[in-house]
Amino acid sequence: MDCKDLIADMAIRARRASREVACLSTSVKNDLLLKTADLIVERKASLQQENAKDLEAAREKGLSDAFIDRLALSDKVIDSMAEGLREVAALPDPVGEVPGMWIRPNGLQVGRVRIPLGVIGMIYESRPNVTVDAAGLCLKAGNAIILKGGSDAINSNLALAAVIQDALASLSVTGDAVQVVPTTDRSAVTELLKREEEIDLIIPRGGEGLIRFVVEHSSIPVLKHYKGVCHVYVDRYADLDMAREICFNSKVQRPGVCNAMEGMLVHEAVAEKFLPVMAEAFGKAGVEIRGCPRTCSILDNAVPATDEDYGQEFLALILAVKVVGSMQEAMDYIARYGSNHTEAIVTNDYARSRRFMAQVDASLVLTNASTRFNDGGQLGLGAEIGISTSKLHAYGPMGLEELTTTKFIAFGNGQVRE
Repeated sequence: MDCKDLIADMAIRARRASREVACLSTSVKNDLLLKTADLIVERKASLQQENAKDLEAAREKGLSDAFIDRLALSDKVIDSMAEGLREVAALPDPVGEVPGMWIRPNGLQVGRVRIPLGVIGMIYESRPNVTVDAAGLCLKAGNAIILKGGSDAINSNLALAAVIQDALASLSVTGDAVQVVPTTDRSAVTELLKREEEIDLIIPRGGEGLIRFVVEHSSIPVLKHYKGVCHVYVDRYADLDMAREICFNSKVQRPGVCNAMEGMLVHEAVAEKFLPVMAEAFGKAGVEIRGCPRTCSILDNAVPATDEDYGQEFLALILAVKVVGSMQEAMDYIARYGSNHTEAIVTNDYARSRRFMAQVDASLVLTNASTRFNDGGQLGLGAEIGISTSKLHAYGPMGLEELTTTKFIAFGNGQVRE
């Protein structure tokens, strides 16, 4: 079977499976997630054995440490996948929820009911944990899913798919509900993007190049997850000890992810006091500071920033730093260089905090907290399928509710339109 026929067959089977999954009871869906979680933990050794093949190939290609970090199925990642599934199982089932009903003057009772989207196509790069996170969320929300991971994670993804298939079989649920594209052929992505009759939504997750390719070539609606150019603004009224902890965590804890801080903005009133202390902490962690002229005048070890450094998603221990004259200047900078992902302010001034949160456009705006909190699990959604930086139909981490829509329902007693 060539790639075109393979994808067509998978899409047709997924559409058929979506009708079955949409009708599964909450208890069956929860049992399915819990079974998958148990199997993932039980088969940790075999999963890591398959993952080791991908890691070895990545190292042979000379891929970055950040890439390899995203690819690795460490003990922590595997345990996190299982825990994420358990958290999703514990969440309320959105399917069948009635957000509201009202009665028209003619007595017709009208309302909305929450329903699954149908079939989700997920296209992602190096993170094999996405295979489990996405499958779990889609199943709980009553959707079927087709997963197309990157070629660098093919062994890991197929091993995880086998675990999910066994869990589905144990509860007599069709295996077509969760399918992983079993080929590394690049044309599989293009073919997937053509199946608008079977697939309801495409969710790409990866680098900006992947997102733009999907948007340009898809005949199916796309929920975009563009780059994460996140900033922390240290206000003139900030607690500088708090700011140091927040900025350090935002940048250093895991620099290769989309919610890591890529730009730090510091009010000029505190720059000379804050920057040397912050730079010392960053220096010990290996962070390279690329600073504006004012930053470089304060820090001897700062590298002069270029225009390309502002708005750059480094995904590494590199940070753009700019001293600003006002909060307005900071917000203008964010409006120009941000990516609508995550923005934070550190301040003890409530009014300034409220103004920042109201005026800054991002899927998550924080006061006095790390940018690393823009994550479905951290925000209480359980595992997430991605972080949408567009506003239709979701903005921010996509949990269960974002994988559903609503349809109208109406109850009458013989009404006809006049």
